[in-house]
Amino acid sequence: MSESEKIVSLKSARNKTKEVQKESKNEEVSQTNEPVYCSFCGRPNTQVVKMVQGPGVNICSECTMIAVQYLILEDKLPSSEAQKILDIFWSKIK
Repeated sequence: MSESEKIVSLKSARNKTKEVQKESKNEEVSQTNEPVYCSFCGRPNTQVVKMVQGPGVNICSECTMIAVQYLILEDKLPSSEAQKILDIFWSKIK
């Protein structure tokens, strides 16, 4: 998996016209090989499994999992919507 494939941008997921911007941005990242850093732990995309880019922030897959675990433990039980997402996630891993 190339480094640019490890970066997922949420900014461009809002509508189809921004999809072109995402492809353009991914090409820029792969051409410049500039690392993208997690806004939470500071690690670059070269040291993590995946990186999600949002408007002005980035979060790596490891920090995402920590946040999800914290939120589930804090609430004791996930909401029905969150449980559906978790069920889908775990079914794809098996």
